[in-house]
Amino acid sequence: MKSFDAIVVGAGQSGPFLAARMVEKGMKVALIERKFLGGTCVNAGCMPTKTLVASARAAHVARNGAVYGVNIPGEIAIDMKVVRARAETVTMNARNGLIDWFNAMDGMTVIYGHARFEGPKTVSVNGETLTAPRIFLNVGARPVIPDLPGINDIDYLTSTSIIHLDTLPRHLAVIGGSYIGLEFAQMYRRFGAEVSVIEHGPKLASREDEDISDAIADIMRSEGIGVHTDAGNIAFARNRSGVTITAGSAKIEASHVLIATGRTPNTDDLGLDAAGVATDKRGYIPVDDKLATNVEGIFALGDCNGHGAFTHTSYNDFEIAAANLLDGDDRKVSSRILAYALYIDPPLGRVGMTEKQARASGRRIMVSTRPMSRVGRANERGETKGFMKVVADAETKEILGAAILGIEGDEVIHGLIDAMNAGTTYPTLQWSVPIHPTVSELIPTLLADLKPVQL
Repeated sequence: MKSFDAIVVGAGQSGPFLAARMVEKGMKVALIERKFLGGTCVNAGCMPTKTLVASARAAHVARNGAVYGVNIPGEIAIDMKVVRARAETVTMNARNGLIDWFNAMDGMTVIYGHARFEGPKTVSVNGETLTAPRIFLNVGARPVIPDLPGINDIDYLTSTSIIHLDTLPRHLAVIGGSYIGLEFAQMYRRFGAEVSVIEHGPKLASREDEDISDAIADIMRSEGIGVHTDAGNIAFARNRSGVTITAGSAKIEASHVLIATGRTPNTDDLGLDAAGVATDKRGYIPVDDKLATNVEGIFALGDCNGHGAFTHTSYNDFEIAAANLLDGDDRKVSSRILAYALYIDPPLGRVGMTEKQARASGRRIMVSTRPMSRVGRANERGETKGFMKVVADAETKEILGAAILGIEGDEVIHGLIDAMNAGTTYPTLQWSVPIHPTVSELIPTLLADLKPVQL
């Protein structure tokens, strides 16, 4: 049996950085990864997909060059082998950077293999038993495959496998109208495929306010993407050219099917029972405000704890754990203001409460919206789809949440993220002097237009 000061299972966006901090403190750490360093973000999520999004946007801009007086003769051709290779290069550069970093770190032992608990302080990997007083789980999540009629009779793609395609689908059917599905839908439409989005629920991006969801659907339709919501009784049947999909009254003939109906935590094969670690009915590991599980000395970080399925929330879990365990600080998960983005084009940047959530809280609220068509930068760029929205507390003047669906929305939202984290009230932010011409310059104007709403 080999002894360590800490064992980290999973090399996503929490574990490796926490392991590095512990090594800096002179600890002996084992980092166990069953597949690739970097987790979902580096290998199957943020980095490769946003690289693909960039290629898709380049194609879109080229096709629309004439609008800007830039004439490109002939048809814009997409070389999917080059597109795929570019995404793989970005992934490999990041993964290899992590490998080099850890190889140069004394006190770090990287083990590739599948870890399973044998007890609350021991795990086995590759036939060897390791023990440590602290064990950190950063095992992430994977695409969930729904039990739909005929699904086992067809070949389907997931968000993990689709990034390896080097040919263009004739017709891509995306099952699921949430964030991952929408990004791939627009991306492949811009590459030149016919695309249909099939969503069981009544709207796309269902966690958003209805006006945001409607605007997202309009953006999809404006690019020729078929949108099928309230699609009940989804079923699949193989045919000579691909797959026939029945969704309510609609029938879609697709060459490829992407299943994008959510994710499930990678906790079902860790032997958690042997350690006494509890999970909820969906497989997530409940944690307290400092990321501790129900078993002393075992912590769960990142996607597997159900407190945010994002790279930045996973990294923040590392920051919280490191601050509390190594720096004598007192940081809590509940102090985090959730923010995220949807990387369609134009993107959606989100922070805090939706209007619906704010209304449900019982507060007296104020709301302001502004179409991107009334933003100078958007008009100058010829990208006026979407709108800006902010929600505030009428009594405390606190900014409760915001959504920026429009050009550079994923960057513009950070002005509001920072203000909310700093506890800045909207009257203070309203009187800032922004730079012109930018999208962010309209934030003070947006705040000045806040009006009370009836609950």
